[in-house]
Amino acid sequence: MSETNIQNTEPLYTLSVASRISNTPKHSIRQYVYVGLLIPYKTETNRHLFSNADISRLIWLKKYLGDKNLNFAGIKALLSLIPCWRIKGCDPKMRKECEAYNSIEFPCWEASNKGKECKNSDCRVCKAYQISENILDIKTILTEIIP
Repeated sequence: MSETNIQNTEPLYTLSVASRISNTPKHSIRQYVYVGLLIPYKTETNRHLFSNADISRLIWLKKYLGDKNLNFAGIKALLSLIPCWRIKGCDPKMRKECEAYNSIEFPCWEASNKGKECKNSDCRVCKAYQISENILDIKTILTEIIP
């Protein structure tokens, strides 16, 4: 029997399957995508596919929306605190021009004016986006990144 190695970011699941696995209603998943809290893979026909990392993120979102009583704006503000510039190793001079570095309203993957390190990158597979995948606590994330 051969063993397959599936990347955590590999698009595997349709919306229905992702909904069932994460126990998140389909309309909620669509809403998370619309407001920028989730970045699924898009096929050539614009169909969304979800990875294991996306499932983890759905569970994370559910915890913060339900148990922590945060709204979308609160979650975006929390995610904006993730120091993407440190994760990506951005040049200090370039940071000043990057909207993600200067904003506390939205996470880096939602910034329209990004630094050159991020301009043409796929945010879905970026470490700054994926960092909450296995850690459900923002404070833990920050203490691991900032010594």
